[in-house]
Amino acid sequence: MDLGIKGKWALVCGASKGLGYGCAQALSAEGVNLVIVARGQSDLNDAAERLKAQAPSGTEVLTVAADITSEKGRSAALSVAGGPGTAFDIVVTNAGGPPPGDFRAWDRDAWVKALDANMLTPIELIKATVDGMAQRGFGRIINITSGAVKSPIDILGLSNGARSGLTGFIAGVSRSSVAAQGVTINNLLPGAFDTDRLKATFEGAAQKTGKPIETLMDGRRQGIPAKRFGNPQEFGALCAFLCSAHAGYITGQNVLIDGGAYPGTY
Repeated sequence: MDLGIKGKWALVCGASKGLGYGCAQALSAEGVNLVIVARGQSDLNDAAERLKAQAPSGTEVLTVAADITSEKGRSAALSVAGGPGTAFDIVVTNAGGPPPGDFRAWDRDAWVKALDANMLTPIELIKATVDGMAQRGFGRIINITSGAVKSPIDILGLSNGARSGLTGFIAGVSRSSVAAQGVTINNLLPGAFDTDRLKATFEGAAQKTGKPIETLMDGRRQGIPAKRFGNPQEFGALCAFLCSAHAGYITGQNVLIDGGAYPGTY
């Protein structure tokens, strides 16, 4: 299927690896020009080379090594493709989740940091790009949040709170006047995916419990109806479809991709 977005410009955050890279990979395969952002220049360069190798001839892949959760980092990313956000047709927001823990141990600074990364940063990126999209009559904004928005995890209270705040904001702004101007805004809610972050989580659990990592990972797999972890490529494929010309009637949605792990009807 031709997704109808060849030649568009996309900003993809956290794109050097994991789910962000999966999204960048799927978009570049469609001929979408990319600005990819992550903190490490070396990892970004490696990612850019792989993306260029599989993209159609003439597809551009530009890199910005920056902390997207900072004002300076956002300014650097938004200035690359022709001005402060005006040239982006697609934006994929993505930032690493805050650490797990007991809410009793989190002070105000911990909460502010979580909100900055997982709520306020996506809002700032939307604010910088959505009007330009509306003026051109096409825009796609995808926020990578978490399956914990629908099924909270007790030790991830910082993430639960910040991402739920973003979810409420998106429910309103996605249904504002921009919806009639060709701009859609949706959230992708990943479950357990085979990424470095998931492995790090299991490494921490193994150290805490003394159980082998593979035992813990297998136990988690058995709790997923699909009996496996997701892979970034299938996550990216869903992201690319939601960014496509065919998804213009889908907005304000929280799309769960978790192998059936969430047990609810709604």
